[in-house]
Amino acid sequence: MSEPETVTAGGITAEYRETDTERLLTFTADGRTATVAQNVEGYAMLKVRNGPDGDELERYYGFDMALDHAAELLGASPHDLPVPDAAEDMGM
Repeated sequence: MSEPETVTAGGITAEYRETDTERLLTFTADGRTATVAQNVEGYAMLKVRNGPDGDELERYYGFDMALDHAAELLGASPHDLPVPDAAEDMGM
């Protein structure tokens, strides 16, 4: 497991962390949360959830599509989502 990496921009906070089984990128803004999750090996589809332990809403191959969905859940533009350096390589 790694130490969490957190960045904030435009009222949106992004936290990237790794558990024993997953890479988690969680965005929070105005009381809303969206998480993009991938297996720790980094080769599986990305799952979008309504939080780190939330229900899976959709799966995507591409990071851009997962970010689009996460932004929609937050009521934001995908271009406004800050992405920590450690999460830049998520997706297939």
